[in-house]
Amino acid sequence: MRAPQTPQAPQTPRAPRDVVRGEADSGTAVGSVGEAAAGLAPGPAGDSEAAVPDASCADGDFELDRPAATASAAQADPAQAPTPTAPTSERPKPLHDPDPYSTPPYGEPGPWAPAPPVQHPAATPAQGTTAIPTPASHHGAATQTAPATHGALPQVPATAHGVAPTPVSGTSAPEAAAPHTSPAPAPAPAAAAAAAGAGAPASTPWQNYDPWAPAPLQQNGAVVEGKDKRRRRVRRALVGGAAVLALVSGGVGGVIGAYLERNGGVGAVELPQAGKEPAGRAPDSVAGIAARALPSVVTLHVTGAEESGTGTGFVLDDLGHILTNNHVVEPAAGSSGQISVTFNSGDTAKATVVGRDSGYDLAVVKVSNVRGLKPMPLGNSDNVRVGDPVVAIGAPFDLEGTVTSGIISAKERPITAGGDSAGGSDVSYVDALQTDAPINPGNSGGPLLDSEARVIGINSAIRSADDGGDSGGGQAGSIGLGFAIPVNQAKRVAEELINTGKATHPVIGVTLDMDYTGDGARVGTKAQGGGPAVNAGGPGDKAGIKAGDVITAVDGQRVHSGEELIVKTRAHRPGDRLELTVLRDGKEKRIPLVLGSSDGG
Repeated sequence: MRAPQTPQAPQTPRAPRDVVRGEADSGTAVGSVGEAAAGLAPGPAGDSEAAVPDASCADGDFELDRPAATASAAQADPAQAPTPTAPTSERPKPLHDPDPYSTPPYGEPGPWAPAPPVQHPAATPAQGTTAIPTPASHHGAATQTAPATHGALPQVPATAHGVAPTPVSGTSAPEAAAPHTSPAPAPAPAAAAAAAGAGAPASTPWQNYDPWAPAPLQQNGAVVEGKDKRRRRVRRALVGGAAVLALVSGGVGGVIGAYLERNGGVGAVELPQAGKEPAGRAPDSVAGIAARALPSVVTLHVTGAEESGTGTGFVLDDLGHILTNNHVVEPAAGSSGQISVTFNSGDTAKATVVGRDSGYDLAVVKVSNVRGLKPMPLGNSDNVRVGDPVVAIGAPFDLEGTVTSGIISAKERPITAGGDSAGGSDVSYVDALQTDAPINPGNSGGPLLDSEARVIGINSAIRSADDGGDSGGGQAGSIGLGFAIPVNQAKRVAEELINTGKATHPVIGVTLDMDYTGDGARVGTKAQGGGPAVNAGGPGDKAGIKAGDVITAVDGQRVHSGEELIVKTRAHRPGDRLELTVLRDGKEKRIPLVLGSSDGG
């Protein structure tokens, strides 16, 4: 007996996931998907009751009733009406084995398969796929779903594997059939397929699935990075990459540098060197002064009967006159002596003595038949100030053309030199310029130059650490104490030697007591020959100087010994007027005096 069911509002049937097809040769009828799955057959036309499978069909085997649409079509056209086939008790078999994991497209997503993106099926197939045709009934039977009549229950599609269909509202659910072992797949929406007209092909959700089509964006629950966070991540990546690159570069550079250092590079060693520079120098520099003065400086090689030596001189004029020290040419004073002059160009010439004076330690020699001489300009020693830069040129130890430099350390420094001959007749008294420019043996007679390359002195003497004495016969070197004859005094003496062969000395006309140890210069009591200490009719006698007087100053400058008084006197010309400060009987008095003249030896 069939239980009556209350009709309810029709529900939208869900499209099955599989299409069950029968075998063509067995004569099994193939209906629409809804008819095969639901197991419901409409009754005769106008019957409001729906067929309900009976209990014998609980195992899933049931007979399908012919749809009303087919009966109507047969009545309309008896010639084309299909021949009914007898129902069979054999259940249709699927074309594939049951999938225990329900893997798509035959079942639900499995535990290892990703869920497919949701795509709504459309009538037009997806790009790159072919539409699946609607299965046709065998033996020319048309597959068509009959429209629901008034009062009839709508057909409810069943699942592909015997899952009980959803009951219509207002009706009692039919007895559930035994489910298959495989899990029921999730129903896919088929509203569009159900609403389609008769003859529209049935479709499934997987029919339009295109695995190569771009999948829509899915929200997977991950935090979406903001723009600032992406920038920071990019910045960190860049900084990290730069650090790694720096470390790698440093390591590679260190290895290469260590290899080059240990193996001496990859090629021949080439040392760095400055490029070529202009040869010119500032005129007031040491190099500029030397460049202008060296062509006028000469080296003298003197040989005599008993000794020989080397000295320096400089050209006075284009006639061949050369000024030097007396003690340089003294070994060649005899008839057998010779003097050879070597110029800066390397040329040599013989020279003869024109005149010499031991009191001033000056001498003039002359070369003949020499052209292209360059005279040395003379300066003014009165213009020199302490601290002025100076340059000394000479041939120390026969090293010609040696240039040294320094400053003026002091002026009017009284010195005496010579005195090696019997009676001390070769002693020279010089009111000298003191310099710290290195002067050594061989520099004697050379020029002392100012910043304009002009001669301001003639290098004559040095003070050594052992005071010039050496028992081994060696020569002492410079310790920064050099002395030069002021050029003003040398100029006057040189002119006299060139013109007359002799030099005149200014004198006071008194004999000094050189053994006096007090302050000042004391006039002796008698001369060396036993005569009076004050020459009768001489400058001192005319000024009123008496024996025993102590001269303490010359023109206001203090004198402390007899040598200083001689030096101060020799610094003037004969005929110059002086003012002497004299201490007599404990009282000082000033006495004016005009210097006399005596011939030098």
